[in-house]
Amino acid sequence: MRPGAPSGPVPEPPAPGSPSAERGGFAGLLDLPVAAARGLMRSVRTSPGRLTVIGVGLVVLVLVFGLVGTFAALGKKDTINDLIDHREPLTAASQEVYRSLSDADATSANAFLVIGAEPAELRNRYDLDIARAGAALAKAASDAEGVADATGKVDVISRNLPVYTGVIERARANNLQGFPVGASYLREASNLMRTTILPAAADLYNIDTARLNAEQDDAAGFPWFSTILLLAVLGALVATQVYLTRRTNRLLNIGLVVASGAMVLVLLWGLVALIVQSVLVGSGREDGSHPADVLVHARTAAVQARADEMMTLVARGDGTAYQQDYEHLAPMFTGMLKEAQGLLTGPAAQQVNTALTSANTWLTAHKDIRAQDDSGDYTDAVRKAVDTSAADSAATAFGKLDQALVTAIDAARQNFLDDTRGADRALTLLAPGVAVLSVVAAAGVTIGIRDRLREYR
Repeated sequence: MRPGAPSGPVPEPPAPGSPSAERGGFAGLLDLPVAAARGLMRSVRTSPGRLTVIGVGLVVLVLVFGLVGTFAALGKKDTINDLIDHREPLTAASQEVYRSLSDADATSANAFLVIGAEPAELRNRYDLDIARAGAALAKAASDAEGVADATGKVDVISRNLPVYTGVIERARANNLQGFPVGASYLREASNLMRTTILPAAADLYNIDTARLNAEQDDAAGFPWFSTILLLAVLGALVATQVYLTRRTNRLLNIGLVVASGAMVLVLLWGLVALIVQSVLVGSGREDGSHPADVLVHARTAAVQARADEMMTLVARGDGTAYQQDYEHLAPMFTGMLKEAQGLLTGPAAQQVNTALTSANTWLTAHKDIRAQDDSGDYTDAVRKAVDTSAADSAATAFGKLDQALVTAIDAARQNFLDDTRGADRALTLLAPGVAVLSVVAAAGVTIGIRDRLREYR
């Protein structure tokens, strides 16, 4: 033995695979998942270990469903509330932009046909139309950010509307002084409105209507993922109870029965609430937003046709293009009114009938106007077009038509709001109910498995 060498037996090197042979540092960390998996496999080979794994898996599955189901119910409710508070009012705002601008164009032409000073009521109506269009455009623009098409349409209207109103003021100033150039300015302004501003307003309305329809589809859609996950939870609970019955010869496990009952209650509650909600959202579309859309298009076509009628007279023999546009629009808005008759019931349907009757009266009056104008009786043609005191004039018939359409559109919008609010009420307490019942189910699983584990002590 060398001097200073330690006495006693020399230790044997560690055997491969023994704990002392395990690696340390980062390499040792990599071995931890493998070791954990081995430990889990050893535990699963025993009945208590197997029950523990089953219990933990069931609790995790139930709680995952609870989170997914709760957020799905909250998301559905938020979508419906957004339809009521945000999307539908914005669609109505974009519709108001088009209607107000169309009416402003018709009103400015109407004022030119009145002999003498411009009537105050026509001036006030024009100013009100422009103000309403501006306010509605600002509201519609608040939701256009992030939607390139909508932003572009808002920009087109915003840039050209001041140009239009400026040209109208020049037309008025010249007309007041009796200068014929006033009519030329009016035609220039009307051309800007028809070729640039109104098409952009129509596109903006169509964009908002498409977004409204998309949200309605989303609100009426069925949450398949949450439902499949819930069915998986119920299947796992049933399979666990069958397993325990075979292993313990006990028919029922109270904790698992409570958990299963809670999940069945979630399933039934959710199915009933979602079916009712989906039906009401669909009803809001069929009885509300869809007929309202048809009526809006009918009204905008009618207002534009009224502007054509006025501009044909302003042009004094050079209004062929306006008359052709009128002839294109007349069957369009009458056809839409007939379509709306089959979509609405009750007071709204009565208003549509009134609108259709007034439209027919207007069409008859328009034929008389054209006959008088073409025969050289311009003064009588203008009187027939603008005189609101005559029961059979175009102005009177159009006024009744427009008012009936306003009332019918409001009734359709109210149908939408009533049905969609009903859909919102159908989901009342569903989200917190899913959360609470999922916690109850998780507690039931825990208690049921714990009671079986105690039997092994």
